[in-house]
Amino acid sequence: MTVDADTQREQVAGRVWTVRLDPYGRPSAGAVKLACSRRACADQHFPDGTAAGRKAAIGHVNQHLARIRADGGPRGEARCACRAADCAWHTPATAVGRRAGARPAAGSVRCGGPVVLTVYADRAGRLWRIAEMCARCAAAIGDCRVLDTAPAGKGRAAGTPEAEQKGADGATGKGMAPVFSDHGPSPAAGDASSPPTTSTSVPRARAVPGATASQRAKRWGKIAQRIVPHDLEPDVLRLELIELGDAFRTYQQRTEPDLALLAELHDRKARAFALWADVSGDESLRHEAKRAEQAARTTREMHANRTTGAGGPTAERLLTRQQAVHARTVLDYAAVHAPLPEAEARLAVLMLTLRAAKAGTANVTGQDLTGWLQADAERVLHRLVAADWLHLPGTVAEVMASRPEDPAALTVPALLPERPRPFDFGKTSRARISGWAQKVVGDRKIRKRKPGAATRLLALYTAAHIRPDGRLGRPEDDGLHLDRVAAFCTLPPDQVAEHTELLVAADWLIDADTAGERLRGRLTERALPLGALL
Repeated sequence: MTVDADTQREQVAGRVWTVRLDPYGRPSAGAVKLACSRRACADQHFPDGTAAGRKAAIGHVNQHLARIRADGGPRGEARCACRAADCAWHTPATAVGRRAGARPAAGSVRCGGPVVLTVYADRAGRLWRIAEMCARCAAAIGDCRVLDTAPAGKGRAAGTPEAEQKGADGATGKGMAPVFSDHGPSPAAGDASSPPTTSTSVPRARAVPGATASQRAKRWGKIAQRIVPHDLEPDVLRLELIELGDAFRTYQQRTEPDLALLAELHDRKARAFALWADVSGDESLRHEAKRAEQAARTTREMHANRTTGAGGPTAERLLTRQQAVHARTVLDYAAVHAPLPEAEARLAVLMLTLRAAKAGTANVTGQDLTGWLQADAERVLHRLVAADWLHLPGTVAEVMASRPEDPAALTVPALLPERPRPFDFGKTSRARISGWAQKVVGDRKIRKRKPGAATRLLALYTAAHIRPDGRLGRPEDDGLHLDRVAAFCTLPPDQVAEHTELLVAADWLIDADTAGERLRGRLTERALPLGALL
């Protein structure tokens, strides 16, 4: 008895390569890691963000495809890799008779057709999968592209023993050189799988059971990991959601961020999801709309923090707009609650309040105090203790002798946790605002002028009240009210000009004047990063 050697050819497992992009390091950094399931491929890290990682991932996928092509392409004797995974890759909508994610019953799935080489790319741009599988499974997987087909005479067809020996129609062909690109808009529902450019016939992706021809003709899309229903009404909402999904994916391909554009996309998403929630009654969509509104506000704050105005120079600001609001709240609090009217006491109250804002205690060294108050530090401490605004862990002399390795823990009773909370910012904002005030008070060029406490208070007040272009005050106010500036700095209004001149000489202010009961001017370019936007 003789047996045809070709029918006895042993099937081999279908090959699968998976390429993933995962977050790497701190989430706020935006770095990603590229990982390939092939052990010989080392992980790659991309601190520049998702766009660079996605570009590298697509290049990595094409490297594997080139090697597969060089090795002869897909193997006709390979088993269907999708079947080996219990057909869990099938698109849920096309998996007839079973719920999404459930495994099919034994024998309910029939593989068939020629072995094809496919690439699947998820719409989030985080996962790519190269696989050898049968043509039927390839047609059942949305977003799966067939790049090459095994020659019909090369070996046994993929899948179960009942699959065809020579392919779906017995045709022969060498197929196309497999090259993958993730570019392109959302597909039509009837074109979820790109047809292969090969001479072997491969089935098209299955349509949703029960869908009419007019429904299948409508474009569908995906946004925020949600499928936009093909029958969503009104039609203008469906098209807006699809276009938004494409716009966000296009934005992710950018090599440089455009925060103004991103904020506009978030605004459009908020409006579209709110309308989608109204017509569908899905409250999770309304929650997504609120998240988009917050994202738009945050993105605009980031944009404002990075720029000084239309066409102006870029300035990376130390404080966000919300932190700037909190900083002005602390300045107002110090002006109202300082127990002594002199400028030195008000400056000390402001700096200690920023240190003690959350826990009611402030870690301070003698160097901190002399940096703020010079020779007046010891005298001011005595007076604040005598006014019962401040409690010390020891004597004033011991506090003045404290060093960074062993700071003194000063207590501000009014800010202890059991008292009513005057501030609503968190620990991160407290530290950022305290650092901002320290940088302003300790500015090197201001310090060289040996200013008094009133001049330093003026520097803080001007830095806390600027527009995006660095000018003082709101546009409608034409500068800062001179009497308010004077009251904060504990100066007579006619002495503000004298201290303003010191700041001009220290390259802190430019174009300054005090005419018409207004303090006008703007921060110099070097001081702009310390500006707290109104």
